[in-house]
Amino acid sequence: MKVPHMGWNNLEIKKSGTILEGVNDSAWVYFVHSYRVKPTNNNVITAESDYGIKVPAVVEQGNFFGTQFHPEKSGKIGKVMIQNFLDVCKK
Repeated sequence: MKVPHMGWNNLEIKKSGTILEGVNDSAWVYFVHSYRVKPTNNNVITAESDYGIKVPAVVEQGNFFGTQFHPEKSGKIGKVMIQNFLDVCKK
């Protein structure tokens, strides 16, 4: 697969998570990266994306959130995720 990975790919939601509340399975988000995270504990992965291999796309643990893609460039879906993050920060 071409690296860097630049473009739209869909999310495969593995389990519900705070940052993904209101995001549908198969939602499209914008990726720009040359690497991928490999968590030692796969329980933190809440969504993946298929780019020839499964790439962890969203990780969550406690109040730690990470995305492999760019929510700010991902339109309405990104806006939902950023709002979810801000809601957590307000608590």
